[in-house]
Amino acid sequence: MKAAVVRDNLDGYVDIKDVQLRPIKPNEALVDVEYCGLCHTDLHVAQGDFGNTAGRVIGHEGVGRVTQIGADVTNLAVGDRVSIAWFFAGCGHCEYCLTGRETLCRNVENAGFNVDGAMAEQVIVKANYAVKVPEDLDPVAASSITCAGVTTYKALKVANIRPGQWVTIYGCGGLGNLAIQWAKNVFKAHVIAIDINDDKLATAKRIGADLTFNSKTADSGAWVQERIGGAHASVVTAVSQIAFNQAIDSVRAGARVVAVGLPKGAMEVAITKVVLDGIEIAGSLVGTRQDLAEAFQLTAEGDVHPIVATRRLDEVNTIIDEMKAGKIEGRMVVDFTK
Repeated sequence: MKAAVVRDNLDGYVDIKDVQLRPIKPNEALVDVEYCGLCHTDLHVAQGDFGNTAGRVIGHEGVGRVTQIGADVTNLAVGDRVSIAWFFAGCGHCEYCLTGRETLCRNVENAGFNVDGAMAEQVIVKANYAVKVPEDLDPVAASSITCAGVTTYKALKVANIRPGQWVTIYGCGGLGNLAIQWAKNVFKAHVIAIDINDDKLATAKRIGADLTFNSKTADSGAWVQERIGGAHASVVTAVSQIAFNQAIDSVRAGARVVAVGLPKGAMEVAITKVVLDGIEIAGSLVGTRQDLAEAFQLTAEGDVHPIVATRRLDEVNTIIDEMKAGKIEGRMVVDFTK
């Protein structure tokens, strides 16, 4: 089978190679991949930012059909459409796995990082961790929900946003456009979309943002404070250190800032502001299997509409360049069905 494999020199790109899969184990299933989106985390993996990943098959926004199941599998059947998500599997017995926080498992397996992922014609999954995709959900759209969609859905849960409150969304790209839609259509919040790209801000306005602001040359935090007196929460999907600092400045007392994006560097937080204003800063890491099932169902019901376009597998490195240049609206999804 053909797969996108991280290069030995970790230069940020992949090679399309023929890869031979091993036989499946009793608790596993074989999946023919239909679609797999390219996420910014894939770029981190290809660059070795999280460690030596040479030879790894990337991809954690995968959707495909089960073609074979192991002897012990009871929750899946041949023909089921399932996801291949960043949260590939947990240990199943630690304090995090047993308390609804399985993505924090210290022995977690992540697709396309420490186990081979879905940017391939076929992938082996652990059956208990492959979440079924509703048959009435477009599989191209579903691919975006496996990572960008569930990540932002979970982040807004963590933000504790309530109907009628204001939330600032920093970054309006592949994650941010979905965060805006969840905030408006599911959590019934008012949204301020912040980015440095006017085209992305125009898209944000089109999909429901109440207000938009270009922070390329101006301080968004001060503007939000002046305009609405500070947001009740902020979700930062941007891969920019300054966005995190401005997000803290954008919120009112008692608010929560949720960190999602993964830029290098550190957040600059005034201890006095955190203490005197009661600001909470929380990290949010993708979502659990239950979060993903909920996000799939809400998408199937029309609450969000992922912005997606399909490409060929041999275009992956071109997509990487476009992503680095900030030229992609929504998600580019590799089509394995043709």
